[in-house]
Amino acid sequence: MMSVSVTAVADFEYASWLDRAALLEFVRPRHRALLATTRPDGGVEFSPARFALDRCERIVIATERDRVRTRNARRDPQVSVCVLSDDEDGPYVQIDGLAEVLDLADAFDLVPGAFRRPGINGATLGPEHSLIRIDIERWDPISSEAGR
Repeated sequence: MMSVSVTAVADFEYASWLDRAALLEFVRPRHRALLATTRPDGGVEFSPARFALDRCERIVIATERDRVRTRNARRDPQVSVCVLSDDEDGPYVQIDGLAEVLDLADAFDLVPGAFRRPGINGATLGPEHSLIRIDIERWDPISSEAGR
């Protein structure tokens, strides 16, 4: 078994390399992220997003079907998410995974409770929206060095 150092940051104790349970403990109370998808020319497209974890512990982002990030994730499902803290200088973590895009017209019963409230992302979710559901495959250690 590997020995790891433990550091306290913002009332959260984490190891320099997290197991999945510790990662989810860090991610669960947070809802702000940057989603990175791949453009058709191979470049990276970043977009701010609000997310929730579903029952299967996947990251779920509600978005409009015709947004660039939705089209990119459909074409190339390998995505990255940088989960941010509410505090501008708070800890963050990068998560990589495979995305699946589900159109809400076919998948409204899969919407996490956090997205069922009117007003999330500025609109009530309807058939013109999609879910980008990301299976967590790997992650970096939590960084507490924001802005440094």
